[in-house]
Amino acid sequence: MTEAPDFFDTEPRNWRTRLTVSVEVMRELSRAQDPQEMYTVFTRRITQLFPVSRHLTISRRGLRYPDYRVARFSLWKEPINPWKEAHRLPVHSGGLLAELLYNDQPRIIDNLHLAVDDPAIHYLAGQRTLVAIPHYESGTAQTMVVVTRDDTDNFPRERVADLVLLSNLFARATQTVVLAQAVKEAFDGLDYELRSIAEIQRSLLPASQPRVPGLDVAVYYQTAKRAGGDYYDFFPLSNDRLGVLIADASGHGAPAAVLMAVVHTIAHTRAEPPQRPAEFLTYLNAHLTRRYTRPTGSFVTAFYAVFDPGHGTLSYASAGHNPPRLLRAADGFKIALNRAQKLPLGIKLDETYIEQTVPLLPGDQVVFFTDGVIEAVNTEGEVFGSAPIDEELTTCYPTAEALLKAILASLSLFTAGTTPVDDRTLVVVKRVDSASR
Repeated sequence: MTEAPDFFDTEPRNWRTRLTVSVEVMRELSRAQDPQEMYTVFTRRITQLFPVSRHLTISRRGLRYPDYRVARFSLWKEPINPWKEAHRLPVHSGGLLAELLYNDQPRIIDNLHLAVDDPAIHYLAGQRTLVAIPHYESGTAQTMVVVTRDDTDNFPRERVADLVLLSNLFARATQTVVLAQAVKEAFDGLDYELRSIAEIQRSLLPASQPRVPGLDVAVYYQTAKRAGGDYYDFFPLSNDRLGVLIADASGHGAPAAVLMAVVHTIAHTRAEPPQRPAEFLTYLNAHLTRRYTRPTGSFVTAFYAVFDPGHGTLSYASAGHNPPRLLRAADGFKIALNRAQKLPLGIKLDETYIEQTVPLLPGDQVVFFTDGVIEAVNTEGEVFGSAPIDEELTTCYPTAEALLKAILASLSLFTAGTTPVDDRTLVVVKRVDSASR
């Protein structure tokens, strides 16, 4: 080990030795995984470079003059971790250590004398020389390292400035590790909660696609974060009809997921099945607005459609949602289902929704989607839009799954190299002959 005078000797001839020692210390510190381990490494290495008899750390954090807390003491047989066992640290009042700490300045005492009633006597009895090194936070010495010797050799004045600098840099590095650990713990806790929310959210979605004579259904669902605000649902109705709901709660992440769960609860606790689209959205809006969205300003866009393959019709109502696209297989004519638009759910308590009915013939296919699909951007900042969906609709795919995969392939190609910033949901429904289904 390099001798202490070599390290603190700032003569040009000694620069290689100083560099070697610095690298050794920094390399060992970089391997430490927590602040307690960092402190152990730093203390061992610095006392080899600058031998002392005792050292202690005192703190004023959370206290007022003249109180202070002893966070570390080299003679304690059982070291205490001040970050995890603060309740075990002794608190004292007044005396030399309080004077040093609250003075906010480095201090050297060459001939140390303590009063018999000074609390510091428990830590500094028999010591002759002392150096106090304040650790600054926001310009104030919140903590202080006190090192002593039990002989009459004075601490070299020319080394104290280096000690103050090294000690404060180490304290800042340690504090950074402490904060990083706190952030990681908070993130891990939040991540666990978000995973739990995501699992609950997915449990609210349909476990499988409905099997209704005359209809073929395919679904794609992806959240931008662990939990999201997109929601889709199926409602099997009498006479082989099917209700399809797609919705998008405002915001992202956990708040949107909670709002989505509220909509699911309202939809599934009503006494009657949702036979009429307009009446169903009016019901959802009234309950959502009355109790949930007005205090927060949240809202939900929604589109509800009832497929009736027996009568060859599709009835729908919209609460500010993106109009689904319908392709007529007979002539290739594309229709945007935008004739029954009203306000999103959760904005106006007495909003009354309207509905429209269009023919639905064998081969016709309908694509529902949320904002995350048509507002997806590529690396150039261009927006995906609804045109690619219309292009894929022009091909009369044999199944709903085939059309869904074609749209997703187009979306994937367009957004290659980007990360989704919003949830993405696609629902495809194709009218088929009952026999072929």
